[in-house]
Amino acid sequence: MAEEIDIDRVAQLARIALTPEEKQKFSRQLGDVLHHIHQLEQVDVSGIEPMSHAQPLANVWQEDVARAGLPVAEVLRNAPAHRSNMISVPKIID
Repeated sequence: MAEEIDIDRVAQLARIALTPEEKQKFSRQLGDVLHHIHQLEQVDVSGIEPMSHAQPLANVWQEDVARAGLPVAEVLRNAPAHRSNMISVPKIID
């Protein structure tokens, strides 16, 4: 796979300025990475089941139980302003 890499375009997309030496070095390194990716594409994975994580995951959920909330007076105690048993907030939309 001797594909030509447009390192100037890659640098432009990454919004970085490269010296000629850096262009040569990074072009070679990017070529090596792409070569390894091409090798991985050749691996037969037809018998492998897809997975999203290398280790099995299990969610630990707290029991979903309805509980009584705070009393209205307790909630309004820390509110900067309130009226009619509701927290009053400044108007932000006309």
